[in-house]
Amino acid sequence: MRGPDTKTTSRARSLRNLETDAEARLWYHLRDRRLGGFKFRRQVPVGRYFADFACLEKRLIVEVDGGQHVNQASQDEQRSTYLREQGFTVLRFWNDQVLLETEAVLTEILRRLG
Repeated sequence: MRGPDTKTTSRARSLRNLETDAEARLWYHLRDRRLGGFKFRRQVPVGRYFADFACLEKRLIVEVDGGQHVNQASQDEQRSTYLREQGFTVLRFWNDQVLLETEAVLTEILRRLG
């Protein structure tokens, strides 16, 4: 018999397999406690949403947004509001920021963790 988390786990796995270049680059720096020794997970279910990256210990969520997010700003704000209501701090970066300004993105993430 399948448990209630089977659908959620399957969706998270699917999202991980469809990661963007920017998500892959950021994950390289966040995985295995590479950034300041903090543990990050990717595609973490939080209520009805999936956070791109989350440090549960520090209640920090990092979202990486592509061009499609230009047209869904109000949906993203609703999502961020929900995540903040769950006790998380939400950081959002554009794909281009992650790809072209990786060190600055990592510095900002570390600043928020500290």
